[in-house]
Amino acid sequence: MVVVIDVEPIRERFLTVAPFLDERGRRLVAAAEAFAVGYGGIAAVAMATGMAPSTIGRGLRELAQDEPSERVRRPGAGRKPAICKEPAPAKAGDPTLLADLEALVEPPACAGAGLTRGDPASPLRWTCKSVRRRAQALQAQGHQVSRTLVAELLNAAGYSLQANCKTKEGDSHPDRDAQFARINTQVAAALAEKQPVISVDTKKKELVGDFRNNGREYRPQGNPEEVRVHDFLIKELGRAVPYGVYDLAANSGWVSVGVDHDTAAPCSLPGASFAVNSIRQWWQAVGRTRYPEATRLLITAKPAPAKAGGGGSNGSRGRLWKRELQKLANQLGLDIVVSHPGLRRGRLCLRAPASGTKSNTGSSPSSARTGAPSRSSATGSSPDQVRGPN
Repeated sequence: MVVVIDVEPIRERFLTVAPFLDERGRRLVAAAEAFAVGYGGIAAVAMATGMAPSTIGRGLRELAQDEPSERVRRPGAGRKPAICKEPAPAKAGDPTLLADLEALVEPPACAGAGLTRGDPASPLRWTCKSVRRRAQALQAQGHQVSRTLVAELLNAAGYSLQANCKTKEGDSHPDRDAQFARINTQVAAALAEKQPVISVDTKKKELVGDFRNNGREYRPQGNPEEVRVHDFLIKELGRAVPYGVYDLAANSGWVSVGVDHDTAAPCSLPGASFAVNSIRQWWQAVGRTRYPEATRLLITAKPAPAKAGGGGSNGSRGRLWKRELQKLANQLGLDIVVSHPGLRRGRLCLRAPASGTKSNTGSSPSSARTGAPSRSSATGSSPDQVRGPN
C-alpha cells in the first residue's frame, strides 16, 4: 500500500509560524510535523520546508530528550570570531588583527607622535583617529573588518575617542607656589577680619545681535529661529563684555556687562573705568551693605600671562588700571590691595587719603607716585605702592 503525503498543509503551517521563530524553534516545529506524519515524514517535511533531512532528524532527537536544552546551536557552532589569540587556521579567526590594530593606534616608531594618549599603565587610553580610517587601513592590509568591529576592539582594549585637553602651562615663575601661598594667607586673614575679598576677571565676550548660540529651545516644529550665517561684528551693536566680581565670603557673583572695549577706561565711561566701574557698582549695590565696617578691600585679579606682559583691563602693569583704582580708593575711603597671582610684580596696594574723607575726584596721574618694586622672594612679590593725596 502506497501512502501519499500532502505537503501543502505542512508548508502553509510552517510558513505561518516561521517568521516568529529562531533557528532552534523552526527546527523543532519541522521535527514535530515529521513526527506527526510518521513514516516518510522527514522527507515530506524536508520537501515542504526546504530544511535538510539531517536538521529535521536533529530536531527529533531534541524532542526525545527529557530535559530540553537552552542552546540554539551546538557548542562551537556559528561564525568564528575575528580575533584568535592562539595560532590557528585562517577559518578559525584572524590572529594578526589585534596586533595590527595596536600598531596603527600606537606605531613603535612614532610612540610620542600623539596618536595614542594617556599613561600606558593607566586603565584609560584614548586615540585621536576615527574608527573609519583605522578600518580602511586594516582593510588595505588584507583584514576583513568593519568600523563597528574596530570600535569594539578599541573599547575592549581600553581606548576611547577624546578631544584635546589644555594641560600644558609651560614655564612658570620659580616662586609661583610661594606667591599663591602668600595670597591665600592674605585672603584668609582678610576673611577672618570680616573684610571684603573679591575676585575679578573679564569673561567671554559675546557678539550682540541675531547670532547663533549653542543649545536648543522649544519652538513650533519646522520653524527654527533664523540667525545670521556668519558671525561678523555689527558695528552699531558692538560686543557684550561681561566683567565678573565674585565675593568669596558670601559665595556670590556680580556681573556687569559693557558694550565697549575691554580696557581700564573705555570712552563709553568718561572719567571712570570699565573694570573699576564694575567694582564700584558692586560696592554701591551690595558691598557697602554687606560690609558696613570695612576698611580694606582685597582684590584677586587674573591678568594675562606673564609672557604676554600681564596686560588686560586689570593687568598688573597697566597704569590706567592703577589710576582708576586710586580714584576708587579715594572715593570709597577704603585701602585697596590687588594681588596678581603668578606674576613677578604680583601685589598692588592703594591707600585712601590719610584724613579718611572720601574724594570724588581722586588723585591725578601726576600726583600719584609709583614706588620701585623689588625682586620677588620666596615669600611672594613686593608691592607697588600708589598713595592718594595726604
